[in-house]
Amino acid sequence: MVVTARRWGLLPAVVALGTLFVVPPERPVVKTETFITAETTGVLMIEGGECFSDPAYSPEAADRIVLYTPCAQGADNQSYGFTHAPDGAYDAAALKAFAWQSCGERYAELWGPQRDDLRYYPIMPTAETWADGDRDVMCAVYRPTGRLADSALPG
Repeated sequence: MVVTARRWGLLPAVVALGTLFVVPPERPVVKTETFITAETTGVLMIEGGECFSDPAYSPEAADRIVLYTPCAQGADNQSYGFTHAPDGAYDAAALKAFAWQSCGERYAELWGPQRDDLRYYPIMPTAETWADGDRDVMCAVYRPTGRLADSALPG
């Protein structure tokens, strides 16, 4: 009887200790035009409509890489289109404005003006890839609170 009382007597202390170590909910992820660029290994292999991982360091590649991921298995991101930036000298500010605007317009065409569960971001050429002739901006969609469960593309 004493052993049972002692065991139950510890329960409030264990519960109180457990509440001190509760992991807070994750903050929503915010991905910007610098999250992934055209120089991120693997991103140039992603085609329109395909899903892919967030960048992660790969010891084999000695670099951060993104990997194609079948949408049906859940993924971090999905490409929903490409836009072609106008030729000219590389201008980071102008390219950023163009990329956000053009990806935003395509996002609105597909999902409407606002969806609480999806966000988009552009994946842009860098000065180095621009010098090599890269003018393509990939538009990607993601869920700020977790992975996509399947393809996010409508219908």
